[in-house]
Amino acid sequence: MLKEFREFAMRGNVVDLAVGIIIGAAFGAIVQSLVGDVFMPVVGAITGGLDFSNYFTALSSAVTADSLAEAKKQGAVLAWGNFLTLAINFLIIAWVMFLVVKMMNRMRKQQAEEPAKPEPSREEVLLTEIRDALKAKI
Repeated sequence: MLKEFREFAMRGNVVDLAVGIIIGAAFGAIVQSLVGDVFMPVVGAITGGLDFSNYFTALSSAVTADSLAEAKKQGAVLAWGNFLTLAINFLIIAWVMFLVVKMMNRMRKQQAEEPAKPEPSREEVLLTEIRDALKAKI
């Protein structure tokens, strides 16, 4: 049973999948940082520093706080601002991923359009050598 598991785990597909997941997680962290540290500050600057993450609607009359964290401690709240912020983050991340995939597809297409030069046949190599030898004698 241990031998079968080792064979399964060492198959190319399983190892490729594991590498893909690890790289995907690392790339996800990079994209998340790009959104949180680059794009969202620009969006905040354009909207005049508007931050939706603290907007909420109280679902209980006991909620009197002004901040979402305090309001959640007091009772039930509908944190629609946080949802809106996450939705905007998702749209930006999806757009960045779309651009990355589009760029990769373009690179693959360019690579496929450039066919590799075929190796010259043995006869062509010999004829080239003969031509070069004749040119050298003239």
